[in-house]
Formats: sequence, structure tokens, C-alpha cells
Amino acid sequence: MSNLGNKAIMAKNIRYYMNKFNVSQTEICNTLGIKMPTFSDWVNEKTYPRIDKIELMANYFGISKADLVEEQNSSSNQKPNRINVYGSVPAGIPIEAVEDIVDWEDIPMEWLKGDQRYIGLRVKGDSMFPKYIEDDTIIVKLQPDCESGQDAVVYVNGYDATLKKVVKNEDGIMLQPLNPEYVPKQYDYNDERYPISILGIVVEIRRKV
Repeated sequence: MSNLGNKAIMAKNIRYYMNKFNVSQTEICNTLGIKMPTFSDWVNEKTYPRIDKIELMANYFGISKADLVEEQNSSSNQKPNRINVYGSVPAGIPIEAVEDIVDWEDIPMEWLKGDQRYIGLRVKGDSMFPKYIEDDTIIVKLQPDCESGQDAVVYVNGYDATLKKVVKNEDGIMLQPLNPEYVPKQYDYNDERYPISILGIVVEIRRKV
């Protein structure tokens, strides 16, 4: 395999065109005669395909080799109901400026009525196991508050967004992990040392098997 090129960009572009044309890894491998483990390594950013394989895939999708090799402008490629999936969402950075895009997901058009906004976020860690598993994609409806008992993506003291069950009580907000091996944490509503802000609520879990 060639070491030339960016494996992450290649993987992202392959996933994009697989989603766009609604084709599976099995379909592509069977049609092009590519071994499944080899193709999986490309999609998972482990290896980079040879130029002849890039040309093979480009012809299959009806695109140019550059469409697979080069960083694409996501805003021009995306359908109105296609949202970015982020690996992380740092505090203090507008969503539009976050560059850690790892995938795309399509959502129903009706969700977008009323100027509602959504993002996808890749789950990390096991604090919300067994409901959420690492590498799940959660669809998050962006809103600054939530009801008590909802699963939400929350900023704590300016760090990256974290997924927790939010429990509101008279003393403040408790962030409740679902995994019993983790301890819930309580925060005052107006705690200046550890300010809490909500990015949005989870509306759907998407898990790839």
C-alpha cells in the first residue's frame, strides 16, 4: 500500500459517496473484486489505497479521483438534511467552525421545520454504557436547556462536550452516568467555578454493526 495521501480524508470521502449512493461495503467489494478487510482498512483510516484502486472506486461512483483524494467542501456537498458527525465539540467554538468532522448522517426533513438544528456526535468512553456504546453516533438537537431526566450533551467548565443524563433538583444539576462504575456529579446552578451549559439533547442513537 502507498503511504502517500491523507488516510482520514480518503476514508471520509469514501464514506460520503457510500452514503450518497446508498451502497454497502459488501456491494462495493463484490463488484470491484476488493477484499473486505482491505476495504475496511481504507474506510477506518488504517491504510491508503493504491492509485489503481482509487481509480477503480472513482469509476464505480462516477466521480474523479480528486473527489476521493482531496478535502471536499462539506457545505457544498451536503444535502439540506445531511448533518456532520463530530468526533469532539470543544467549548467556545461555534459549531460551524469545528473541524473534527468524522462522518455524515441523514435526518428526516421534517426535523428541520422551525429552524431546528442538529449535529451528530461520536460517543467516547463507557460512562453511559449499556444504553450508549463507544463509537455510537448520537443525533443531537441543539438547544440551550433540557428537561430533568433527559440525556444531553453538556459542557462542564469549558471542556469538550460530554454525554450524561441530566437530573435537575432544588440544589442544582446532577450529571448522571448510566454505568454504575462511574459516580454522579452535582453542580450548583450558579457555580462560577464549574459552570454548566447544555449544547443539546439526544434524539436518536445510530449504531453500525
